Amino acid sequence: MSDYKSDLLRLLDERGYIHQLTDAEGLDALAAKTIVPGYIGFDATAPSLHVGSLVQIMMLRRLQQAGHKPIVVMGGGTTKIGDPSGKDESRKLLTSEIIDANIASIRTVFEKLLRFDDSPTGAIMVNNDAWLRELSYIDLLREVGPHFTINRMLTFDSVKLRLEREQPLTFLEFNYMILQAYDFRELAQQQDCRLQMGGSDQWGNIVNGIELGRRMNGFELFGLTTPLLTTADGAKMGKTAAGAVWLNEDQLPAYDFWQYWRNADDRDVGKFLRLFTDLPLDEIERLEKLEGSEINAAKVVLANEITRLVRGEKAAQAAEATAEATFGAGGMGDDLPVLAVAPEGIGLAAALTAIGFTASNGEAKRKIAEGAVRLDDEAVKDAALLVTVTEGAERKLSLGKKKHAVLRRA
Repeated sequence: MSDYKSDLLRLLDERGYIHQLTDAEGLDALAAKTIVPGYIGFDATAPSLHVGSLVQIMMLRRLQQAGHKPIVVMGGGTTKIGDPSGKDESRKLLTSEIIDANIASIRTVFEKLLRFDDSPTGAIMVNNDAWLRELSYIDLLREVGPHFTINRMLTFDSVKLRLEREQPLTFLEFNYMILQAYDFRELAQQQDCRLQMGGSDQWGNIVNGIELGRRMNGFELFGLTTPLLTTADGAKMGKTAAGAVWLNEDQLPAYDFWQYWRNADDRDVGKFLRLFTDLPLDEIERLEKLEGSEINAAKVVLANEITRLVRGEKAAQAAEATAEATFGAGGMGDDLPVLAVAPEGIGLAAALTAIGFTASNGEAKRKIAEGAVRLDDEAVKDAALLVTVTEGAERKLSLGKKKHAVLRRA
C-alpha cells in the first residue's frame, strides 16, 4: 500500500483499482484539498453495458464515496465512429435514434450506483455528441490537428494491433483518439474536470487528452487507469460461453447475473469483493480466507452484494431463493430461465440450444453423450429424445451442476 494523503487515492489503492497514474503526487495533493471532478467515457453500442464495464462504474462510485464529483460521459458522438481499442474489425455504424435509446437504457444502471443531484459531489451524465456535433471539420483540423503527429498515433496499441493483424482500420476510426482527447479538454473547460479514469487499454487516449488540454489551454489534468481485469483462469471479464454478462435486467435475467458471480473462481473472490462491493475490508479479508466448501458461502455473499447494487434488493433476494430451491431441495426456483415447449414436443439437443445452454445442436449432442445433461434430475444420454410437457406441468432441464431451466407447455 502506498502512503497516499487523500481519501480518494487511499480508497482506490486499497481496493485494487490503481494500475497507472500520470502524476500520483499532484493528484493526491489536489484530492486532499478540494473536490475533484473526474470522468469516464462509455460508448453506447448496445442497450446495456456488461460486467466488463462494472469496474469503471464502481470507480466512479468510489470517487463519489471519497467526496468528489463523478461525470459519466456517454459517447453519443464517438459511438458514431467506434473505438478501435481491442477490436479486430470495424463496428457497425448506429443511427442517432438507436444511440439515444441505448443511452437512456444504460442510464438506469448508473442511477442505482451513483447519486445524481445538484450538490457539489452530485453525479452528472453528459453526452459528448452535444459538443462534437457542433464541430466544423476544417476548424477542428486547424485547431486540434497540429497537436497530433501521425508518427505517434501509429505507436498506440489500438492502431498497431489492427495493422499487425492486417485488419482494416478506417480513417473514421483513426480519428477516435483525437475526439476522445478533445472530450477531456472540453470537460475541463465546461465542468472544471481534472481527472480522466479508464481501463489500462485507454492509457494512450488519456495521456493524449492531458497533453491537448495543457497545450491548448494550460490545464493541469490527471489520468488514472485500472489493471486489465481478467478472471483467475485468464478469461476476459464479462464474457462467458453463453455470451456477455449484461448489467441491465432486459438483457440478462437477475438469476443469471447472480449465478455468474456465484460461479466465480475461488481465487477471484477477494479481488471481486474489493472491486465490486462496499463490504468493509476486514470482512473481505475474513471471507477470502475461507477454504474448501466454506468458500461457497463467500461466493453467495459476493453474488448477493453485487446483484443488490446493480439490480436491487428484491432481485438479489429472488435470485438467492431460486438458487436455494434449485440446488438445495432439488426443486425449481421462480427466477430460472423458461422455455415454452410446443404440444408436439422438442428434441433434447434443440431444447439445450434454444434455452442458451449450448451454442449449437452439435455441442448439445456432445454434452448429452458426456452425461452432463439431466431431465427432471435424471441423467439422459439419448440426444434424439423428444421432450414433451403436459398441460399445466413443468419439467426441469439441467446442464452440469450450475445451469438449470424450466420447461413449460406453450
